[in-house]
Amino acid sequence: MTTAARIVVLPGDGIGPEVTSAARRVLDAAASRGGIALDYVDDVVGGAAVDAYGVALRPQTLRLCKTADAILFGAVGGPKWDDAAPDSKLRPGSALLGLRKGLGLFANLRPVRVDASMVATSALRPERVRDVDLLVVRELTGGLYFSRPKRRYTTARGEAAVDTMRYSTPEIERVAVRAFELARQRRSKLCSVDKANVLETSRSWRAVVSRVGQRYPDVACSHMLVDAFAMDLLRRPQAYDVVLTENLFGDILSDEASMLAGALGMLPSASLGAGTAGLYEPIHGSAPDIAGKGVANPIGAILSAALLLRWSLNRDDAAQAIEGAVSRVLAAGLRTADTVRDGETPVGTAAIADAIVNALP
Repeated sequence: MTTAARIVVLPGDGIGPEVTSAARRVLDAAASRGGIALDYVDDVVGGAAVDAYGVALRPQTLRLCKTADAILFGAVGGPKWDDAAPDSKLRPGSALLGLRKGLGLFANLRPVRVDASMVATSALRPERVRDVDLLVVRELTGGLYFSRPKRRYTTARGEAAVDTMRYSTPEIERVAVRAFELARQRRSKLCSVDKANVLETSRSWRAVVSRVGQRYPDVACSHMLVDAFAMDLLRRPQAYDVVLTENLFGDILSDEASMLAGALGMLPSASLGAGTAGLYEPIHGSAPDIAGKGVANPIGAILSAALLLRWSLNRDDAAQAIEGAVSRVLAAGLRTADTVRDGETPVGTAAIADAIVNALP
């Protein structure tokens, strides 16, 4: 008897429940066709957990996630909870940071592939984005987001604040190894992005990545300053394969890269650690302004479910089935409001999900 894979579902806030529901429907259909048994466990995080339990991430939820094979995550946050202090347990975003830290999810993988049917939707000219296929590997549990001291305080000269960027050699090594291994599975090119002309952490980053690169002589390794890379990413994105960078730079650059694909709603992500459940989520936020209207783009969430199949359940065949279905639906001209062009009529969240289920082989 096949043991069912345990999937913890954390829809979150805003459009999170809508896109997660769509992703789950597609995941269910692909799993059924592929003979994959899934066992879902639902829980709440973010603002929904603040309202229900007075904290964005309950210890019970973290313990539950530690027993899972994978986590399907929606989005968190909204203006209702904006008044909470940045480091408060009442702030919805603390749930995601707490899961990353608590599960040791040190590598965030954001594939950026421009589907042939979406070339005309990109903000860039078609020749700039055609055939783009890159993977951003972002360090996820260090740097400015987690290092201490981190606080606001009052001095004799007025208000002040401090954030600390810190990285140790082991933190850099482990994410670099993950990136080089992934490059080996792709086109064997890796570009490490830093700010080594200014930051000591970046100089250490570059040195450690270079040392790790010596273990992978089959992977071409290059280094680039973050400002130069940000420009070059828009000028010649086809030149890049795997892009490795630290937490803050990766956050910014991967969102910039989403514009190559046409919209934030198109892109998936995976957060992985060492021997722990991976967390899979679209890269967009909770978009409270459109929540409940049935117009959110679920493709990023659906493609995140494909990554779940690939990287947590080792079912690349089922992942490819979902990705192929998404491409066929886009080729048929179906678009949500965030990707529709002038003269086209958008369809809703449910309609896109239905079409993708029907397009599965």
